[in-house]
Amino acid sequence: MDSPARLRMSRTALFPVGLLALCVIPLAFSAPWTPVLLLIPLVVALWVLRVGVDVSDDGLTIRAAFGQRRVPWTSVAGIRVAQRGDLWLVTTAGTELKLPVMRARDLPQLAALSGGRIEVPPPPA
Repeated sequence: MDSPARLRMSRTALFPVGLLALCVIPLAFSAPWTPVLLLIPLVVALWVLRVGVDVSDDGLTIRAAFGQRRVPWTSVAGIRVAQRGDLWLVTTAGTELKLPVMRARDLPQLAALSGGRIEVPPPPA
């Protein structure tokens, strides 16, 4: 894998953000201090564009809205699927990191991108 695979939120999530911006515009110009409200759709749009997981030959990079954490494959113990279907990366140190925008249905894709480092358990009988 030359460049990391980027697993992000669907860009269609920007559509409601645009609607939010349109709804905020009239309110934003109703008083001298309210233009600050225009920051809300901007921050939400940046969150949609930034949050996700990058999978490369070296490991995983978990990107949050403000920051990121790099986990090499040697530190990955496995993946835990939470009750609600969220995916959590379990490290060899015993810590868990939530994989943003990833659900249990994304586990086969993550396993394929990992190059066999993460296995998908067989479905229960």
